[in-house]
Amino acid sequence: MTDQAVDTGGVRLSGHAVADSQFLGRTRELKELRADIERAGLDTLSGKKPPRARVLLIAGRPGSGRTALAEELVRQVADGYDDGVLRARLSEPDGTPVPTERAARELLAALDRPAPAGAAEDDLTEALRAALAGRRTLILLDDATDAEQVDALLPDSPDCLVVAVSDGPLTGISDVRPCTLGGLDTKSALELLTRYTGSVRITVDPRAAEGLVEECQGQPAALTLAGGWLAARPKAAVADLAKHLHADGDDGTPLSRVFRLAYGSLPSTAARILRLLSLAPAGLVDPHTASALAGCSVNGARTTLDDFVALGLLRAVDSPLPQYEVPACLYPFLKALTGTQDRPGELQLARARMLERTVRLLQSCRAITETDNPEAREKLQGMPRSLRFPNPRAAEDWLRVRRPALLAAARLAVADGELDTLARRLMSQLVRAMVAHFGTQAAAPDLYGIHGLVLDVAERRKLPREKAAALLNLGDLDAQTGRTTDALVRYRSALDAGRQANDPYATGRAMESVGGAHQELGDYDRAADWFGRALAQRLARDERAEAARLYGRIAAAHTYAGRYGEALRNWRAAVAGHRKNGDVAAHARALSELARVQEYAGRPEESLRTCHEAVEWARRAEDVRLQAALQLRLADTLEHLGDPAAAQLHRGTAERLLGEDPEQGDDPGDGPKQDADACEIRSTSAED
Repeated sequence: MTDQAVDTGGVRLSGHAVADSQFLGRTRELKELRADIERAGLDTLSGKKPPRARVLLIAGRPGSGRTALAEELVRQVADGYDDGVLRARLSEPDGTPVPTERAARELLAALDRPAPAGAAEDDLTEALRAALAGRRTLILLDDATDAEQVDALLPDSPDCLVVAVSDGPLTGISDVRPCTLGGLDTKSALELLTRYTGSVRITVDPRAAEGLVEECQGQPAALTLAGGWLAARPKAAVADLAKHLHADGDDGTPLSRVFRLAYGSLPSTAARILRLLSLAPAGLVDPHTASALAGCSVNGARTTLDDFVALGLLRAVDSPLPQYEVPACLYPFLKALTGTQDRPGELQLARARMLERTVRLLQSCRAITETDNPEAREKLQGMPRSLRFPNPRAAEDWLRVRRPALLAAARLAVADGELDTLARRLMSQLVRAMVAHFGTQAAAPDLYGIHGLVLDVAERRKLPREKAAALLNLGDLDAQTGRTTDALVRYRSALDAGRQANDPYATGRAMESVGGAHQELGDYDRAADWFGRALAQRLARDERAEAARLYGRIAAAHTYAGRYGEALRNWRAAVAGHRKNGDVAAHARALSELARVQEYAGRPEESLRTCHEAVEWARRAEDVRLQAALQLRLADTLEHLGDPAAAQLHRGTAERLLGEDPEQGDDPGDGPKQDADACEIRSTSAED
């Protein structure tokens, strides 16, 4: 069996009986939709220029084939849109609307446009419109719940086309004529059944086949389940299935009646697994998720999932890794069954097993990157083989493919409220894995959402230490995206939480961050004051390395304020501290800054001597970039002192050093950036 999906008139099929991909039926609807694209809009008829993109609406109930029709339309007209196709799903499997902010962020990511972490919905939708301005792009918005969702994402470019899929009309969006779907025509419906049953079983009893189509009202999802039922029973006649459905009466929709029959035909173990798939985050399932939910082996879960695909109960997702999707039209049935067939305690246990498995996979995903850590290697070898990744690339691919499901798992775990301990462990490991594979900057938008969830749990459970950590992380991301005032508010709240938890690390970090925010806002007096408070705490705890660093931050604040005397005093304290601590590189950099301030203060001779000393320490630290920066500073100082010949010698030395340094950047005075201040989510034990 292959995982290749097949689009029919209403569903995407995969299974033993399906060999190729071909869209069925809907000829009239496609013709109307394509004509609607060419039709002049109301603005054009009135002589006005269209202000926004044209919107086509495909309306129908779940299971009517609305998404498959939209995808076929997109396939047919995509060549006319030079800037490509974008897709977004606007509702969760249970019908919950996807926040516009999340949909806009995903569309921006598809356009390779930056979406700052924590940006407001209005900012993101405005950025999306700006990114689409002047472009000819085709946008498919699937499962829209209302007009407001679609309207917020509409591009201002009239050359763009939006294809929206919804249950009903999008009242409020002008010039939209819905294409409302009914059932498939009989010929297409019979061809769909033939793909599962083979032609013989249809042609030997065409009247029974047409009766089955009538019982299913031509609905593609119902026909798919009917075909899967027949494919699993080669000796059953089409008439037998039609009789079963007719005997069921008019109780429910055709889809619900066929589903009841298909579900009732499953063995009890398979039926239980199918029900539990309604717990899968975002409706996305992989063998590990199914294995954890059902408490079975991974290989057994994979086989069962493939069987569900063959029966039309599940869809195979086009993905480099085995992944499946619960059809949205079946989700309400599965959810109702879990409510009647499974006890709440059993469902909670299944959720806990799924979260625990996800935590362990994330641990393995992160540990594979720590090849130089003996403890990480030992922990990795102690995991079951099914949880281990063969190499870092495989782990990154898994993390990237499963990212939507992992983020949805975190949201659902926090919303559940009963598994907060597991939720905290999940978010902690998710943050670590994303940082390890993607880096803090690339993962920042996702990290912002995760830290927000951590904050929700911390406030609900009254966990001040976790609250402080979440607020610090959110504040850092706010500061990085220019929302310094917001960051300051979070840092002050983190300080209160750190004091409540009696956590000196969080308290000290918060005080220093408050100072940094004030410095960014240009309030250098307050910045120096807060750095001083953080320094006092470090000195009281005899944390000498941190104290030396803080002397430097205080000196920088005084430098910005033009108080060179105070700046020099603090830089000398920083130099002395780094020297006592034996930190050669930090000592060299502190001397470099001391020389800079001496020059600002009008003491060029002192600056020259300090620069020479700093060059020697930079040489000992093997910091080539700093040596080059210092040589340039020496050249500037010598020019001020009237010695251009010596200055030229130092400039030549700097150029030679930069030519020898393969890691030089735009600014040779800047060292490598590290996320040393990232505040870890402190909610798990050391072995996690």
